[in-house]
Amino acid sequence: MTIGSVVLIGVFDGVHKGHQFLLNRAKEIADGRNIVALTFDPHPMQVLAPDRAPTLLTTLADRVELLKIHNADQVAVLKFNETFAAMSPADFVKDVLVGQLSASTIIVGKNFTYGHKAAGNVDSLIKDGKDFNFTVDVQDLQSGEGEIISSSRIRNLVTTGQVEAARKLLSRPHRLDGVVVHGEKRGREIGYPTANLGNIEGQTIPSDGVYAGWLTVGINFWPAAISIGTNPTFAGERARQVEAYALDQEGLDLYDKNASIEFGWRLRDTLKFDGLEPLLVQMKLDCDQARSLTEQ
Repeated sequence: MTIGSVVLIGVFDGVHKGHQFLLNRAKEIADGRNIVALTFDPHPMQVLAPDRAPTLLTTLADRVELLKIHNADQVAVLKFNETFAAMSPADFVKDVLVGQLSASTIIVGKNFTYGHKAAGNVDSLIKDGKDFNFTVDVQDLQSGEGEIISSSRIRNLVTTGQVEAARKLLSRPHRLDGVVVHGEKRGREIGYPTANLGNIEGQTIPSDGVYAGWLTVGINFWPAAISIGTNPTFAGERARQVEAYALDQEGLDLYDKNASIEFGWRLRDTLKFDGLEPLLVQMKLDCDQARSLTEQ
């Protein structure tokens, strides 16, 4: 049995099907070795170009959990700061991959770069492997639905409301994690009490509209109708909100509890109605459709 560890390197935002392919490859070749996923926090762009830093598809906690679900025995989280960004490719290999992670095989995509100003690439990593006695397993980028699967592609799908397409590439529904906060309580007044999700800054929020999906609070998991937007039917301005109505549930007290909302299907755009009655008619239709979809 070969000693050392199989190391995969990446941000792994979303742990999408492309990432899962690499993790499956690691399982295939591990032969008893530990599989270590090396990831970074915060996202490197937060340090290198903060004005172009993307929103995230997964929180760090979710990313770690998903990496472990998809075959990683351990997840190493490196703090990405200016000091780390300035590390030379050679030092990254010697100090991190070999010194800290005892890599005997490293799995990367063919576009992999590393070290200060991305000066290292697959060719230099293979060369270093000969000096430090590790092998490099280079994989082609995976395609899905006719294009390369990437976090940025999925992020664009989510922010344009295409949650069904994002779901296919993630292999699960896109999810937001936060805390249930107090809203205007208007939903409660009209018979549709919603959980208003706060503390979601930096996550990738779908475009305004109505969605079908699920609300999770603790051990409870409910089908839900989800609304994102500013509620233009009622007078006055309010901040954009993400709120979920747990279908057919009454008397829930969810304030200040950790919650997750998962997006299965987009139902419609946000509309402005001519008063409460047509809004209620449409909300019943939305809930009926959400109920039907989530029962599949």
